[in-house]
Amino acid sequence: MNELHFDGELSHAYLMASVSKELRETAAKRLAAAMLCEGLGQKPCGECRHCRKAFSDIHPDIAFVERESGGKGKTKRDLSVDIIRKVVADASIMPNEADKKVYLILDADTMTISAQNAMLKLLEEPPGGACFILCAENAGLLLDTVCSRCVEITLNAEDAAPGEMRENAEKYLRLAGSGDRAEFIRFIFEMEKLKQDDAVAFTDEALRLIVEQLTENSSETVLEQDRLIELAAIVKKARKYLRANTGVKHVFGMLAAKTI
Repeated sequence: MNELHFDGELSHAYLMASVSKELRETAAKRLAAAMLCEGLGQKPCGECRHCRKAFSDIHPDIAFVERESGGKGKTKRDLSVDIIRKVVADASIMPNEADKKVYLILDADTMTISAQNAMLKLLEEPPGGACFILCAENAGLLLDTVCSRCVEITLNAEDAAPGEMRENAEKYLRLAGSGDRAEFIRFIFEMEKLKQDDAVAFTDEALRLIVEQLTENSSETVLEQDRLIELAAIVKKARKYLRANTGVKHVFGMLAAKTI
């Protein structure tokens, strides 16, 4: 994974999604450092006092929110609403050293519905000095309302070749507008052979391409705006199912039916 750097003003809430626990939590720690960084230009600078403490896991304004331990030292299955309520209470307290506090919600996709609703209120009306990074293996288990309040960063442990996924996304849009049902079905049949992570990468690239065309940042717009908006909803639904580990063949069957 290339190290993440950030420019400009950062959001108060992020969703760091990856099937790799190590990958998502390492990236989340780096983002937390960037949120507190005092350096100029790209963040984190890695040299200021906040970065040094963040990278040493000793910064007093970075809190790790985890599931409780149950009997025999085993971690409980769910992240409870009581834990999130403690975050709500703590978030209103001023930071110790930095100008904000950062909460890393580990295994956020294990939050109960009650916990997610409590988290949602916090994301909607955050205290001025509080930021949140939700780490999830399966973002599809989170409420849409929670996801929509966060800037989502998806990291794949084994990324598919970007050029190949771009070509597939371009072909999908072209066939969606061509009316050639036979060719479209043949395309979907081939896409059904993708691995789960590669299928997610395809939907990410397709959505990126649709956004480019909607904002006229693409050199070639092949579909009308209303049709692009319709396809964006279809692809987003497919991506949600894939992230919930629904079978690739089933998801692409749905994608084909909705697109046609």
